[in-house]
Amino acid sequence: MSYLALSDEELSRLLRDDVPCGDLTTETSGIGQRPARLEFCARQDMVVCAIEEAARLFALCGAEVKMSVRSGLAVSQDELLLQARGDAQMLHRAWKTAQVLVEWASGISTATAAIVKAAAPVAVACTRKNVPGTKALSVKAVRAGGATMHRLGLSESLLLFAEHRLYLDESQACTVARFKRAEPEKKLAVEVANIEEAILWARAGADVLQLEKFSPGALADCRNALNNAGLHVVLAAAGGVCADNAFAYARAGADLLVTSAPYTAPPKDVRVTFIRD
Repeated sequence: MSYLALSDEELSRLLRDDVPCGDLTTETSGIGQRPARLEFCARQDMVVCAIEEAARLFALCGAEVKMSVRSGLAVSQDELLLQARGDAQMLHRAWKTAQVLVEWASGISTATAAIVKAAAPVAVACTRKNVPGTKALSVKAVRAGGATMHRLGLSESLLLFAEHRLYLDESQACTVARFKRAEPEKKLAVEVANIEEAILWARAGADVLQLEKFSPGALADCRNALNNAGLHVVLAAAGGVCADNAFAYARAGADLLVTSAPYTAPPKDVRVTFIRD
């Protein structure tokens, strides 16, 4: 995975935010024009993400950059991630912004990979509950970790919540038929809170049932009830799904695990070493 999730304009904005009026310490020290080199290395095992954005940040400052890995690659402690060469002013300008991007995004991708591994072969999808303003890089990190996106936003998918249904005065079958007439290319997902709701909406023709905060045991009971009723529908486990319980949900009969857990994962640690040329 080598694409840039952030444009040059967005990356330049990050640089301006950190260095709005020059680098006071580097300029005052008089070392700005000294030739310099740095290395990014992993301090711990991780699934790397945003290394392309880090490399581009250094390039935008005028440095020469060589990546040793790409986003989505699992690396071991002390493995080299990136090298940059230029003058001290170039490297100091991009250093911290680039480091933080890699550490934060790699935290998400590593946490995602752990859930994917625990759930295999059941698919994992991450929600749209990423930190506002970080969507593009969050999505890249999720995909680098081997998962997909549950929803990018409200514009591209149909997910009917109880909060929508509160205002509907029609049968479940009428609702499903109306949605499918209006959006024939889209699958309709319905969030349900119990087995009775699951059976009602499955009979009405929903394509996906999102089981909100069902335990693995309750999910297994729901799957059995649907099977006994001759109803075949995709079951998505959602609410509290993490690496610790992903295997249990997969074994219980989920077709998809929906999670927000990676977005709150701690950042991974990248060691930055400056070298005097």
